[in-house]
Amino acid sequence: MTPKTSESAGAKSGRARRRPTPGQITVLVLGVLGLVFIFENTKDTQIRLLIPVVTMPLWMALLGTGVIGFLCGFFSIRRRR
Repeated sequence: MTPKTSESAGAKSGRARRRPTPGQITVLVLGVLGLVFIFENTKDTQIRLLIPVVTMPLWMALLGTGVIGFLCGFFSIRRRR
């Protein structure tokens, strides 16, 4: 019988630790900066949604636009694979 090491135990369970790539770190940093920018802009603003004019906090408009952009990018990349 051979003793189990942490490497062999991790390889069997499929939970080997991977270091984040420079691209992943860049995306994480840009995401955090984007969230800081969004939540620093708290004043109310008027936004025209086709016909009606809506007054809402600017951070909600920025966050909503960011989420829509993320979803568009996510689904377009997912379909290419």
